[in-house]
Amino acid sequence: MIIDCHGHYTTAPKALENWRNAQIAGIKDPSAKPRVSDLKISDDELRESIESNQLRLMKERGSDLTIFSPRASFMAHHIGDFEVSSTWAAICNELCYRVSQLFPDNFIPAAMLPQSPGVDPKTCIPELVKCVEQYGNVGINLNPDPSGGHWTSPPLTDRHWYPIYEKMVEYDIPAMIHVSTSCNACFHTTGAHYLNADTTAVMQCIQGDLFKDFPTLKFVIPHGGGAVPYHWGRFRGLAQEMKKPLLHDHILNNIFFDTCVYHQPGIDLLTKVIPVKNILFASEMIGAVRGIDPTTGHYYDDTKRYVNATANLTDEERYQVFEGNARRVFPRLDAALKAKNK
Repeated sequence: MIIDCHGHYTTAPKALENWRNAQIAGIKDPSAKPRVSDLKISDDELRESIESNQLRLMKERGSDLTIFSPRASFMAHHIGDFEVSSTWAAICNELCYRVSQLFPDNFIPAAMLPQSPGVDPKTCIPELVKCVEQYGNVGINLNPDPSGGHWTSPPLTDRHWYPIYEKMVEYDIPAMIHVSTSCNACFHTTGAHYLNADTTAVMQCIQGDLFKDFPTLKFVIPHGGGAVPYHWGRFRGLAQEMKKPLLHDHILNNIFFDTCVYHQPGIDLLTKVIPVKNILFASEMIGAVRGIDPTTGHYYDDTKRYVNATANLTDEERYQVFEGNARRVFPRLDAALKAKNK
């Protein structure tokens, strides 16, 4: 089985974006504020949006199951207040759940949280609980920068985040550390802000001792870890100067990296530098990079090709990247698959 641990509902029907635009307009003009019941999306519309997009490409490229969460750039936690984020998160999470019910063999949901700048993260707990207990979500996306590129929140190692971590440990679910859109003109959303956040999250964990307090806490760092694999020697050296344990002991029992790296040399580097047990297959398809690489003739985000082609993995190690590691890092996913005799 090929499990893609990083998929977003980027192809949701246009009605969702229209409703969101109305919600944003309602922040300044309450008379324009839409009701949740105003959003009408049928099951047939959901099927069409998936069958002609994600599911078609999954079949063409040979992947089986996607951990499916709301569109990352649409989370936009910096917009409005907690009430705005809470309503928006609930709508987006319900749509991903509905997709998972329509295509139970191909999609399983992960939740966005109703984060809002300056708001206590404990306010996210009710949505997290609902998504796990009612929707069967197997993970969450945690935005370390709800301000949208201005980084006003404390580091991930700060006690500010502990209410969410406590619930993650209770439910044994990982968090993908995933920012949303950038409203800072200095940082292109997918070309800079995403990769900056990946790198920043790992460095914060190196600086702190979070995993002493939460030894079973698990983070998935997307986009191949940003700059981390490329500068692994730098991070090892900085940890050494800080008198931290070796990174293998300090963070690699708790931090994992996906394969959303869109060229062969990048996957070769990732699989050479990062231990195999810490790598999970992912494509983020259909996502930030949708075109065809003119040097190969294949889509940039057809990451399965790169994993298959790298000489750094044995067949057993490739199995771990494609399936085994995801089942270990996402225990609720493993339980759901076993319930289906998979």
